[in-house]
Amino acid sequence: MSEANDFLPVNCLISMFTILNITFVACGGYFIYRIIKFIVSFHYQWSVFQKVQGPTDYHCFYGNLHTFPKDCGEDVQIAFILNLVRKYPKYFRLWRGPFIPTIVVYHPDTVKQILKTSDQKPMGLSANYGFLLPWLGPGLVIAKESQWKRSRRLLSPAFHFDILKPYIAIYNDAANVLEKLAVIADTGKPFEVFEAISLCTLDIIMRCAFSYHTDCQRQKETHPYVQAVHALTDIVEYRARNPILYPDFIFYLTKRGREFLKCCKFVHSVAERVIYTRRKTLEKEGVSSGKFLDLVDILLTARDETGDGLTPLEIRNETDTFMFGGHDTTSSAMSWILYSLAEHMDVQNKVRIELDSVLEGRQSDDLLWDDLPLLEYMGMVIKEAMRQHCPVPVFARQLKTDDQIDGHILPAGTTVVIDLYMLHHNEEVWERPMEFIPERFSKENASKIDPFQFIPFSAGHRNCIGQKFGMNEMKVILSKLVHRYKFELEPSHIPQKKASLVMRAVNGILLRVSSR
Repeated sequence: MSEANDFLPVNCLISMFTILNITFVACGGYFIYRIIKFIVSFHYQWSVFQKVQGPTDYHCFYGNLHTFPKDCGEDVQIAFILNLVRKYPKYFRLWRGPFIPTIVVYHPDTVKQILKTSDQKPMGLSANYGFLLPWLGPGLVIAKESQWKRSRRLLSPAFHFDILKPYIAIYNDAANVLEKLAVIADTGKPFEVFEAISLCTLDIIMRCAFSYHTDCQRQKETHPYVQAVHALTDIVEYRARNPILYPDFIFYLTKRGREFLKCCKFVHSVAERVIYTRRKTLEKEGVSSGKFLDLVDILLTARDETGDGLTPLEIRNETDTFMFGGHDTTSSAMSWILYSLAEHMDVQNKVRIELDSVLEGRQSDDLLWDDLPLLEYMGMVIKEAMRQHCPVPVFARQLKTDDQIDGHILPAGTTVVIDLYMLHHNEEVWERPMEFIPERFSKENASKIDPFQFIPFSAGHRNCIGQKFGMNEMKVILSKLVHRYKFELEPSHIPQKKASLVMRAVNGILLRVSSR
């Protein structure tokens, strides 16, 4: 017995080495398999996408990204983009990094082909949407198709006519609190538009969608939520331009990665506080306690056909999505609308004349719900400013099935980017696209515009659920400002566009304002 036991450690050692050898061979074999599979897949992608028209200057690390100008001023960037549109009038292929092919479309013919379906937003390394998951989660903006359909169905009642109508009182009240303009008016000093408007739209979305009152407009410094959102969008845009940061394990080791997580944690805490406050009110007073049913009420009480509601995480995801989409994109649009009015004084005067006729004989400049359709010229101006400055510059889809563009078969899984700036400035689509002409959207001309020619709120099945909310909000804010103030350009300042998740100006938008 003792002799047999003497050989036990040796036998165990031999067994251990055998297991290690088998494990090593298996791991090595799997690794080789993955490499071969990747090479075969990339060879197929290369053979498919190199046949598609696009930039030919390929870099082994950046793909084609290195051909795009960086920090060269707005004129250089716009000239580069418009040159691409002239060279490739409907679409082109772009390699984002060495292994990620992307199709960029910007003509009604190609845009329509992509948006006719409810294809999901691309995730992973193929587009920026995967970078948004830690912040927004799979809410309406980036949810997969089945989840998106359920959420869209549950949230649609939040944007019904009866829900939107009472919000006009909040629009008016929030616009009245734009005190920074009253302080700076007639001083001859310029003010930064985006900061002031961001606080106003944040105030509105908090009150309309979440019954949450904040004094953010009266704070002397920019609200920390606005600062966090700006930081998040800038970091996402920076990461998208640097393929080395695409893998999470690398990105989160960097300073920007850590800042991204910190900002995510903060905006989540704001959303959770909003949800908690409203939930407690509902438990205490019931749904009918408020003057109207808002978004968070619907989030908390919605049930699908099986009787299931949204989980706490799903509620937070949708709250984060609406807090971002409901204030940041509108802030961008409003800021560039005011800049356009200051740039074109004749247009500003026409807007004021139309507004004066609607408000004639009233003691207050508050707009009523029935006034909104009467502001036809203002609606044309808003649309033309959104065409020229594109508050949301790009969005993307991932093909669910094989599709075809110009005779080229694009395999399922292909990422397609819809570039709105290119679409809205395409010389084959628009006459004099660089000029500001509100009359493009008159009743006579609107019927000639292709439904996929002007899509600031996207189009097709996955269009923006809150576009009516946003348009109404912009009309009311603009009415207040134009009725009370005259806006002029700051002669020494030219805003330089920065296309991130929303269109901003690197150096801000500075205007002068005087009382009427």
